[in-house]
Amino acid sequence: MKVTARCFPTEDRAKVVAAISNIFPDFVPEGDDPVAGTARSTEFFAELLKKQRIRSVARAVMRRGVSDGSVSFTLNKQVATAGKVSFSEEKHALGDIEVVISADDIERFIDEIAPRPGGGGVEGR
Repeated sequence: MKVTARCFPTEDRAKVVAAISNIFPDFVPEGDDPVAGTARSTEFFAELLKKQRIRSVARAVMRRGVSDGSVSFTLNKQVATAGKVSFSEEKHALGDIEVVISADDIERFIDEIAPRPGGGGVEGR
């Protein structure tokens, strides 16, 4: 998985890296601006989606971002500093966290990370 976020002159690079790491704990930064790097595990991200009860929203956003064996989406950088997931539908002044995940079977990946709600019950049960 590739993760990228702009680091503006008014921002502390360590805080931008920390915001990304709040969502993807195994993030390894490789660049300064943009802060770019990789992460391997989506397990914690999936747990956050479940805990916040936003798997249906995540599923819809990810399905819209599918292209050529990968899925791309953006996350609000400021919300990530609090360890929460918020998908960005529009650009924010301080930029967003851009995520690109590649998988052999991207539809199966989405089903695993954000399963379809089952049985009409409350999500997260």
